[in-house]
Amino acid sequence: MPPQALEGLRILDVTQLIAGPYATKLLADYGAEVIKIERPGTGDVTRQKGPFLHDEPHPEKSGLFLHLNAGKRGVTLDLKSATGRKLFLQLAKSAEVVVESFAPGTMESFGLGYEALKAVNTRIIVTSISNFGQSGPYRDYKISEIIAYAMGGPMHETGLPEREPMKLGGSVIQFQTGAAAATATAMAVWNAEVNGHGDHLDLSLFRTQASSQDRRTTMLVGAQYTGENGDRRPPGVSTANGIRPCADGYIAIMGASNRFAGVVRMMGQPELLTDPRFDTVVKLSMPDTSEEFDIHYIPFLMQYTKRELFMMAQKNGLPSGPIFTAEDLYTEPHIRERGFWAKMRHPVVGEITQPGRPFIMNATPWRKPEPAPILGQHNAEILGGLGYSARDLSRLHSLGVI
Repeated sequence: MPPQALEGLRILDVTQLIAGPYATKLLADYGAEVIKIERPGTGDVTRQKGPFLHDEPHPEKSGLFLHLNAGKRGVTLDLKSATGRKLFLQLAKSAEVVVESFAPGTMESFGLGYEALKAVNTRIIVTSISNFGQSGPYRDYKISEIIAYAMGGPMHETGLPEREPMKLGGSVIQFQTGAAAATATAMAVWNAEVNGHGDHLDLSLFRTQASSQDRRTTMLVGAQYTGENGDRRPPGVSTANGIRPCADGYIAIMGASNRFAGVVRMMGQPELLTDPRFDTVVKLSMPDTSEEFDIHYIPFLMQYTKRELFMMAQKNGLPSGPIFTAEDLYTEPHIRERGFWAKMRHPVVGEITQPGRPFIMNATPWRKPEPAPILGQHNAEILGGLGYSARDLSRLHSLGVI
């Protein structure tokens, strides 16, 4: 079988939570050898975060940890100890990349900053992920997901107009930062191959939000030209546009403006095109018109399931899609046919099904990843490869180094 796209790339992963582990997971998905380095005894703090299999809190049963660390090998190292630092530097000699998400200055305090790593491997790439970056007046400030979303600017545009700004759900900022870090790391690897030198990459949650295409850079450009900030808009202001209820949940259909004809055609009510309430684009953009049209629209939608409406809307040229639950997505035939899900067997959890590769490289093979490692699972294999005997490793374990 031909090699995977990133096969032969060795990455030391000393990250926690979401952004860093997601970055290295994306690289592992395409063949990179990722060695996840965790604290002895406790490991990545994500091991303590749910949801847990069968709602049983357990460091090996966190669904978030299992997802973010599939395809990696696991080692435990106390980087605060002299021996732990020595082992890390030995691993760094044969690695192309180190990804870390400590507070700025922490790696330097361990004696493992970029310059120290560069001294043992001139082509090493260090990807640092932090709140505000490795420099600047906010460097040491602490933030959370919601604060990064607020300070970066997107929150100014989300929420109801008459209420305080609100954040969109989930950990989107963490995942956006992780995706940016994976992209930047791949670019730096390519540059090292071409130009023969490494780099220190500086990624921050704040910067990814300030430069995000999601309600930020587009609004900044608009403000530059008009002098006005973007506004939060109430939902449903466009007739036949957006999310509506149906027989088994909700459906999103984009039927505003010139797509309105497709909506009434789908409904089998073409006479509404000439109805004086809906016969101009200006009228269709009014909030009151949306309410008037919903008197006709919602009873129609409630006759069908979201999948039926999805097919009907697409047949009429309308951008549309069901609002899927987690179960809906798992059973969705389209992504099943395209091999989205990957089954794997974990030594503690048993058989699990997780999302597979995020995109398809048709000329490059993909191998189903191994499950996330249990804490310290590959100590003997990886540290033994550095010349440490089973007796040495047993002693290091008793000292709390691994």
